[in-house]
Amino acid sequence: RDARQLAEQARQRADELTRLLAAPDARLAAGELPGGGSATVVVSRSSDRAAFLASRLPEPPAGKVYQLWFDDDGAMRPAGVVDASDGRAAVMMDGPVAGADGMGVTVEPEGGSAQPTSEPLAVMEFPAA
Repeated sequence: RDARQLAEQARQRADELTRLLAAPDARLAAGELPGGGSATVVVSRSSDRAAFLASRLPEPPAGKVYQLWFDDDGAMRPAGVVDASDGRAAVMMDGPVAGADGMGVTVEPEGGSAQPTSEPLAVMEFPAA
């Protein structure tokens, strides 16, 4: 990919995040991560989207990634992986919010997993609408 494509993708992600944060029904839930990190999830039921924001996220172990999950009444559904190379993350979660009452974060093999293979680092309930 060339720099122009990467810049366009970054702009599109920023626009998506801005739209989510500006949604009239956007709600926030905050939690703590191991090692002093903090996480916030932003949910908009009307746009059926969620975003994960984190700071002071430690580098995952070699060959591992942080993976996000939607919690559908106890069943975990993959919601993307997080690039935390600088200790910060702001990512749109992959997939619809509908059916989910919360989310989790795990450490998974590079590329992610179909189901969690480790205990969650954090679990957060989605805020009420």
